[in-house]
Amino acid sequence: MKSEVAQRKGDRQILSRLARQEERAAYLFLAPWLIGLLVFWIGPILASVVLSMTEWYIISSPTWVGLSNYQEMFFNDNQFWQSIGVTLKYTFMSLPVYMAAGLGLSMLLNLKLRGMNFFRTILFIPSVLSGVAVAILWVSLLNPDVGAVNWALRAIGIAHPPRWLGSPTWAVPAMVIVGLWGVGGDAIIYLAGLQNIPPQLYEAALVDGAGAWQRFRYITWPMITPTMLFVLLTGLIGSFQVFDVAYIMGGTHGGVGGSLRFYLINLWNQGFSNGRMGYASALAWILVILAAGIIVVIFRTSSRWVYYEYEPDKN
Repeated sequence: MKSEVAQRKGDRQILSRLARQEERAAYLFLAPWLIGLLVFWIGPILASVVLSMTEWYIISSPTWVGLSNYQEMFFNDNQFWQSIGVTLKYTFMSLPVYMAAGLGLSMLLNLKLRGMNFFRTILFIPSVLSGVAVAILWVSLLNPDVGAVNWALRAIGIAHPPRWLGSPTWAVPAMVIVGLWGVGGDAIIYLAGLQNIPPQLYEAALVDGAGAWQRFRYITWPMITPTMLFVLLTGLIGSFQVFDVAYIMGGTHGGVGGSLRFYLINLWNQGFSNGRMGYASALAWILVILAAGIIVVIFRTSSRWVYYEYEPDKN
């Protein structure tokens, strides 16, 4: 009996040594990723928190100013409030248009027609093109005097079409139009959601005599809401990160009267044009907090309109 106990104890010791060796090997393989996470992600994030409370002009040493950057931002910086207004205006104008257009295109792409894979590819290609190239193209198309868009509008009888980027009123709608160029990406995501809807639901609805609108209202819409939530969140984050297209179309000053001074344009100007890296860090954190707050609200309210086919029991 004692020999059996000793044998079992020896086996456990061997297994524990092997487990420790496997654990060390696992950490060794994870070390490059962990070092990269610490040096290139967590480290800069923590540094930006500290820098947001300093006055740092790059060529000089940072000077601790506490919450002065935030105080200046909220009470003395008109460009800060203008950039928030432009960004929110673009968000509220673009998100409904892009989501509706993406859903409509996806329903067309879901039809069982010959050559549909070709059309899916054609619609998806613009969403992966360079934003700078697309912006340069649309600057020419939206030229108020010789652009193709206003030429087409004059051809159908509109004598005085909008001046688009040259007008504070039409600059943001022009950006929304430019964004429609890449709506094929959302359409493909919607298409994946549509193809996951069980066809038996539509067959049962047809047997019951449901029309096209009823099938959409009571089957397609509820079943596609999880995909809509994903598209809403990614579109919201993307609208807060507008930079390259706005920079090309409006320049560093944000177009006429600052009508295209998006939040990241203002942040870039403060950090790289004015050299105020501490103030730019504070701007970045306000953007993070604003985006996080809106996303939390969306998640908290999503249970009212997002339908999941299966929900685990809540204990």
